[in-house]
Amino acid sequence: MPVPDLAPFPENPGLVDAYSPLAGRYDEMRTADGEVRPQWQYLLDALRTLGPAGIEERWREASRLIRDNGVTYNLHGDPQGVSRPWQLDLLPLLIRSDEWAELERGLIQRAELFNLILLDLYGSRDLIRTGLLPAELIDGNASYLIACHGIEVAGGRPLVQYAADLTRLPDGHWRVIGDRTQSPMGAGYALENRVVLSRVLPSLFRDSHVHRLAGFFRSMRRTLTRLAPRVAEHARIVVLTPGPQNEAYFEHAYLANYLGYTLVQGGDLSVRDGALWLRTLGRLERIDAVLRQVNDLWCDPLELREDSMLGVPGMLQAARAGNLILANALGSGILEHPALAAFLPRICQQLLGESLVLSDIPTWWCGDPDSLARVLNSLDSLVVKPLPSSHLMTGDRSAGPSELFPGAMEPAARAALIKAIQANPGGYVARERVQPSTAPALIDQHLEPRPSVLRTFLIAEEDGYAVMPGGLGRVALNQETAPVSNQLGGLGKDVWVLASEPERQESLLAASDTQTPAVVQESTVSSRVADNLFWIGRYAERAEGLVRLLRITIFKFSERADYPLSKVTSSCLRSLLEALTNQTQSFPGFVGAGADERLRNPIPELLSLITDPARLGGLPRTLEALGQAAYSVRERLSADTWRIVSDIEGRLANLTEHPPSQLSQALDELDPLVTSLVAFSGLTQENMTHNEGWHFLETGRRLERGSAIASLLHSTLVPVAGDQEENMVIEAVLGITDSLITYRRRYHAGTRVGALLDLVLQDEGNPRALAYQLAMLERLVAELPRGDLVVGRTTAEKLVLKSLTGIRLTEIDHLIQAHKQGTRRVVLAKMLGELSTELAAISDAITAQYFRHEEQPHSLLRRTGTPAP
Repeated sequence: MPVPDLAPFPENPGLVDAYSPLAGRYDEMRTADGEVRPQWQYLLDALRTLGPAGIEERWREASRLIRDNGVTYNLHGDPQGVSRPWQLDLLPLLIRSDEWAELERGLIQRAELFNLILLDLYGSRDLIRTGLLPAELIDGNASYLIACHGIEVAGGRPLVQYAADLTRLPDGHWRVIGDRTQSPMGAGYALENRVVLSRVLPSLFRDSHVHRLAGFFRSMRRTLTRLAPRVAEHARIVVLTPGPQNEAYFEHAYLANYLGYTLVQGGDLSVRDGALWLRTLGRLERIDAVLRQVNDLWCDPLELREDSMLGVPGMLQAARAGNLILANALGSGILEHPALAAFLPRICQQLLGESLVLSDIPTWWCGDPDSLARVLNSLDSLVVKPLPSSHLMTGDRSAGPSELFPGAMEPAARAALIKAIQANPGGYVARERVQPSTAPALIDQHLEPRPSVLRTFLIAEEDGYAVMPGGLGRVALNQETAPVSNQLGGLGKDVWVLASEPERQESLLAASDTQTPAVVQESTVSSRVADNLFWIGRYAERAEGLVRLLRITIFKFSERADYPLSKVTSSCLRSLLEALTNQTQSFPGFVGAGADERLRNPIPELLSLITDPARLGGLPRTLEALGQAAYSVRERLSADTWRIVSDIEGRLANLTEHPPSQLSQALDELDPLVTSLVAFSGLTQENMTHNEGWHFLETGRRLERGSAIASLLHSTLVPVAGDQEENMVIEAVLGITDSLITYRRRYHAGTRVGALLDLVLQDEGNPRALAYQLAMLERLVAELPRGDLVVGRTTAEKLVLKSLTGIRLTEIDHLIQAHKQGTRRVVLAKMLGELSTELAAISDAITAQYFRHEEQPHSLLRRTGTPAP
């Protein structure tokens, strides 16, 4: 993974000397008079003490941690895609504890108010009946889901989690600029920001008395367990993600790991008998609660958006039956309606009997005649947003039109906008155009003010809401960017709420009041997860085997200053080069059309296999596939294992972005790569729990290694060569299979084909032997989950037994006999061919039995939202 672009470190020890707040904006660090606010003084003194060299060291350490931990955020359109590192500013955002207490009071009131609004809109609809909310505003909006009307939620808390985006106006007061009520993003990134900064600035973090975050996530876990329809000991909770291509997939996996929940995608789940079930291998497991990261309309293709492949058909019915808790309840997206802010003060007074503590940016809905007149009279000072209509059935914010800035429009465009508003006033909302407050960021080697936004997070509790003591800060990359957004390339910030005294360090793990070990229900393996783990094993082994083959081939090629094909070494080199093509399936390569020319000068073909990301079967494609499979199940991999994955991705980037032009340079890249791949293999072998998931990973590894050995032996030992050439081939094969030391100690009569086959084909005690792979497969396949209808051995078990028995009964002397013409070992060729076919059949049998291929569900609604015939 490339090194993340964290804000560069400053060189000037006078960090605030040139720092000048932007005119007309509130600055978090300096007053309008240029004074440093008291809470920032200790931080600045600490940075001065560190000096440029110390800050640079911390910056590089933060970069390394983000890279090693695989913290990513997918910026749409960015060439790095899902591998784009999370952008983090080294400077935290500081908030005084007393100031936070007032902000917390307003946030809790706002969450309580939104929860009551949600209950009303999908229940009695008194707010509409009494005129506090216009019916057109709600019923005409795509986010209001009529299918959710009347669904009762346990505990009366449909709004389980809530997030608000805040900024300060020039008067220093906080204002809400956005509400997030469907699947609020950012709590996981806030936690990771804290992990990184507390590691790179440990003394500063400790001495600043920063409020801890673990208590918030403990409340989250406690709430979801309490709301689950079944008793707490048996409740199963999952995190529903759209999948690895989502921009915040890292957070979904991170939260699942941190909270101890299973990460699932829509295809892993099924609704049966009015309940939600997780499809595991050979059985179904009841799901009680879903912490969803999928927006409302995408959650159920049967009753909501018919083209969604992200949700679960029937999920809404399971919630309606009271058998499932969703955090948040479906339909909560209506609370994100931008025009709702115009009506909140009156609604708050009606429902809570008090004034709204935390106000929004002044907002007007154009469907109200007085508001329309005001908007048209002051259009240039406003931001206008068209509202999505319900018939569009598009509930995601990204699908809606962008915000419009009339003051910056050309006259013709401005006139067209006015005409559109007048034609459909209820379809537009306007808000005052404000300048967000600024916060200091380490940019271009010094501190600069940048527009900033604070996202805060709340979780429902039994008697109210708990606020995360901190949040996710974001600053723009330049002083003009508005709005501040991760998708526009902003920097993340840790948010430090400063306490007056040190806080007791807490763990997410709750203390137990009994010495009896709790019954642990381990995270189960879905078909999708098993499939990915299986291919992680295959790709990791494929990459390692290919690197070993490439290294030995380059060694042999480099032993000679020139390479005329007619020389005595040509037989060994030809065998290895042909083995490369056969093993990678990168035809024509060294065996198909044009092979003679490539054999005369193999350097371009070898470099292509090592560096070309578009080459099917090549090393980059294999490593990329490994990374993608690992990313899809990253919640299953430990932090140490993921650091190895990140290291492999970094080495892949070096190979493709800075490709070596000579084989000697390529060899320098391959040596550390094989070390990383071996480390990955060791960590998955020794650190992963040997449960169902591990069995599939290990099965994939053994199948791949067995196939590679069969292919290698077929390419190198089936052709009969002279003694000198054959000795070179045997030595090369022993080097590729990492069996040279064992061979030398065991066999003292020199290099012989029979001895090689005894060690690499038949020896069940050699981890690099084909028989060893089959013996391992015999145990692994027998321990894979079995359905209730399976009696006796499965197809895969029978095939493994057949292959292993064949090797055990084979006479080595019979295998090494050449054809009567003396050019090929036909018996060996036949046996290796059969083994390759059987190994492929074993893979196919496992795939057919365990790995599902989803069909697209059919909706109960037409695209227009009318019932299907």
